[in-house]
Amino acid sequence: MVQRRGGLPHSLWNRMCVHPEFLHSNATSHKWPFGAIAELLDNAVDEIETGGATTILLDKVIDKRNGSPALLIQDDGGGMDPDSLRRCMSFGFSEKQSGSSIGQYGNGFKTSTMRLGADAIVFTRCTKSSGPTQSIGLLSYTFLVETGRTDVVIPMVDYKCNLMKGQTQRLEHHGPEQFSSNLSVLLKWSPFATEEELMQNFCDIGPHGTKIIVFNLWSNGDGNLELDFDTNPEDIMISGAPNPEEISNSVKRANENHLANRLRYSLRVYTSVLYLQLPDYFRIILRGQEVKRHRIAADLIYLECISYKPQICGIKEAEVLTTIGFLKGAPTISVHGFNIYHKNRLILPFHRVLSSASSKGRSVSGVLEVDFIKPTHDKQDFEKSQLFQRLINRLKEMTNEYWDIYSEKIGYVKPPRVSAAPTPPLLLPPPPPVMLPIANGAAEPSKRSAPAPAPAPTQPLRSHGSYVNAVPIAFAPPGFHSAPVKRDAVAPGAPTGYSLSSPKAQVMQVINQTRSPSMASGTDSLETRKRRNDDATMTVASKKKAMQDLVGSSSATNQVSQYMGERELKEFNFLKLENQMLREECAEFEMTVKELRLKEQNLRLELEKAQEQFKSLLNEYVSLSAVPKQKR
Repeated sequence: MVQRRGGLPHSLWNRMCVHPEFLHSNATSHKWPFGAIAELLDNAVDEIETGGATTILLDKVIDKRNGSPALLIQDDGGGMDPDSLRRCMSFGFSEKQSGSSIGQYGNGFKTSTMRLGADAIVFTRCTKSSGPTQSIGLLSYTFLVETGRTDVVIPMVDYKCNLMKGQTQRLEHHGPEQFSSNLSVLLKWSPFATEEELMQNFCDIGPHGTKIIVFNLWSNGDGNLELDFDTNPEDIMISGAPNPEEISNSVKRANENHLANRLRYSLRVYTSVLYLQLPDYFRIILRGQEVKRHRIAADLIYLECISYKPQICGIKEAEVLTTIGFLKGAPTISVHGFNIYHKNRLILPFHRVLSSASSKGRSVSGVLEVDFIKPTHDKQDFEKSQLFQRLINRLKEMTNEYWDIYSEKIGYVKPPRVSAAPTPPLLLPPPPPVMLPIANGAAEPSKRSAPAPAPAPTQPLRSHGSYVNAVPIAFAPPGFHSAPVKRDAVAPGAPTGYSLSSPKAQVMQVINQTRSPSMASGTDSLETRKRRNDDATMTVASKKKAMQDLVGSSSATNQVSQYMGERELKEFNFLKLENQMLREECAEFEMTVKELRLKEQNLRLELEKAQEQFKSLLNEYVSLSAVPKQKR
């Protein structure tokens, strides 16, 4: 009997159809082949938490039908049961509900495989359901076009398997005829001509995992395959990639050899920086060789860590910690830009925020992770939202401020100082009494009269290039005075009549710089305090250096004590004691870390022994089960 709905036969029911041309147009969202490969890697990386994946294999295989190369992507994650595979190969469905998952849209498999080649076949084995299953699915643009289909049809076959006995049984959900029909399509349009050849692909998958083979790879405008498997037998390259060894100019060769340029045409280099952090046990094997992970921050010198807290309509969205510095080899290396990650995944490598017309910002790079800004569907850019634009503007400011401070260290000369019109000094009210610790544990108020107005006029705030020790607020240590001190001007907090060239003024300036904010109340302008709260920079190194300069030797201590009053000396001794306590606490933490690492190593050894014992027992069980029972 023909089933009906509303008086219509089953064959006339309305259903949504996806035309095969949509596969091709949808895949064009990936403009870069490596971006499509990264999408497939993301699926395996997401399996680290959910499926226990430990390894990803990337390699070249040969299509037996025509001898052309094909791309293999394989992982040992949890695999997919029959229903999960069907959802994976359909459109717009995603089972990834975790906030830490990279993929969220359920469209990555289709767009990435169709971007790399015309056809893709999937082999997956899973033990999550009631029993172990293995499934095969074919997403073939060639099949759909050659047969004149007007909607996307994906042939699939499923098997129930017994891993102990190595036996499989067909799962005929809709009868043997449909199973045979799907199998015949697989054998005709895939690289495998028999069912036995199909089943051999499960031999190296293990108890669970997924294997994807993309074949009939696309060619570029020159008629060559986009993916080059021949230039480097241990890598997959983009066809037409430059060869740095052929460049005679040493400077140009060094720039072309830099990671920022090589990652655009070398898959090995790109995957080495693709993820910000991965477990130590997780490996990416590219053409038989493990990919060594690379930390871009390790390539930076004169490091600074800067915190940025974006706000929209007064609502704090998140906090971004940016590591910024000069690339090793500066200023010869002409690379500039920030590596922006999202949920552990690199979205924008070496994204330039300053114009290339000027040398300012040359060789300045940084690393940051922004989980609160949504990436585009191809994960090669971010949505152009207000949050993203504010982030880029802050990175521009950050680069300019960093350049003003550190460009001299790599050989650049600062522009000559421009004199500015003098402004009358500000008369500040005297600071309130401060409670200071003393030797017997009691505290006494310390009153200090307001310092006399400086005889020398001060310069306007943030007038770049006019001061000896001008430090942008973004990199100033906590408690550092926002107003830079002009040459031969009076140091903040120093008695009238002392210039910066005198020893006592220098000592007083160092003490004021290391003093807590409460002890320097009233010395910062409103703009400075607002900027400090927004940026909240982390420059522990500068404060540590100041303390080391003070306590580095007994002669230095005596020199400091000579120019200190009773109040400053007590404060200095208190800071020394606090510094010693912090060092002891750090030593305890380091010892704890060593103990935990040793414990982790022992547990890993025990786990390896247990795995070997399990394999031995499993082999023994298999051998015993194969022996036929003797007749009594």
